[in-house]
Amino acid sequence: MLHTIAAFDRLGEENAFAVLARATALAHQGRDIINLGIGQPDFKTPQHIVEAAIKALRDGHHGYTPANGLLATREAVVRRTLTTTGVEVSPEAVMILPGGKPTMFAAILMFGEAGAEILYPDPGFPIYRSMIEFTGAAPVPVPMREENGFAFSAQETLALITPKTKLLILNSPANPTGGVTPRAEIEKLVKGLEAHPHVAILSDEIYDVMTYDGETHCSLLNFPEIRDRLIILNGWSKTWAMTGWRMGWSIWPNGDKGAHLYDKVRKLAVNCWSCVNAPSQYAGIAAIDGPQDDVDTMMRAFDRRRKVVIEGLNALPGVSCITPKGAFYAFPNISRTGRKAKKLASALLEDAGVALIGGPDFGILGEGYVRLSYANSEENILRALERIEAFLGK
Repeated sequence: MLHTIAAFDRLGEENAFAVLARATALAHQGRDIINLGIGQPDFKTPQHIVEAAIKALRDGHHGYTPANGLLATREAVVRRTLTTTGVEVSPEAVMILPGGKPTMFAAILMFGEAGAEILYPDPGFPIYRSMIEFTGAAPVPVPMREENGFAFSAQETLALITPKTKLLILNSPANPTGGVTPRAEIEKLVKGLEAHPHVAILSDEIYDVMTYDGETHCSLLNFPEIRDRLIILNGWSKTWAMTGWRMGWSIWPNGDKGAHLYDKVRKLAVNCWSCVNAPSQYAGIAAIDGPQDDVDTMMRAFDRRRKVVIEGLNALPGVSCITPKGAFYAFPNISRTGRKAKKLASALLEDAGVALIGGPDFGILGEGYVRLSYANSEENILRALERIEAFLGK
């Protein structure tokens, strides 16, 4: 028997893909499955973006691209960042990557090792903890509490920092909770981080345009005092319904203090994925520079669905759900049903034909919750809620 290094035994998974595989298998068996598990817009990529990729192929863009991305793609990210945050960044600080996960992978690899500590949101995206454990670093959960609207507490976060802390991971708007951390709380955190100059920050802002009820996303780029140790994660997947295109970007520290990080991630790209394919990058440019009507349409639909979901969940026996302010997830509290979250999610899929994700798949603080994605039609959401109600009433 071949023996791999211990690090691979510490790797976790993103269980949403396992649930998707099981839901697909059941559907192939003839079951009517409503999938509210996967975090993927149910809209098609806008046509002008698809056409840009087709044109790129027809124009002969078939070869390697630079490891850090085409200059034109990086410049498009610069324009988009200026529009959404009011901050001008250099294209030399922008990396184009095959999705959002490679930024997590790179940043956590850079700072994670035995003896180090990395702070991450919990409940949060499961790959954070998985990659931290892979590196041998100690994962330190930053609680995302329901009573705090699933926003992080600056005071609580800062209290977790020690001399061993190398990286702090933040996510707002958040997966799996839909929480949005208000600017005032971010300002408190940034102020407190002045006392911890040894801590790098990875801000996952992939859901930056997905806010509701007058909430606005506050990018950490707006705080120049941490710019020399700030890594921004973003991409095309959610905003433009481009999950399968595998298109992400990150913004790295530049200037004398931070430029070496950019060169490290460029070298990692050379060693690992080489580059992002050219047609997808031309599609990415078209997404940023083209009309945003489809994005607006999608967001209006998500907002309508959000209201349907929250009303329906709060009408279920033993279930309560605060209103999410961002992304396209609800994170209902199911503790009063008396059921364990993962067992309930599994039973709902197998017996009721509704795919959800159990809260513990998002962290040690996820018990008592399930995640529901409302990136599905209102009709399917209402059908799913009826099935859940019938199941809980048994």
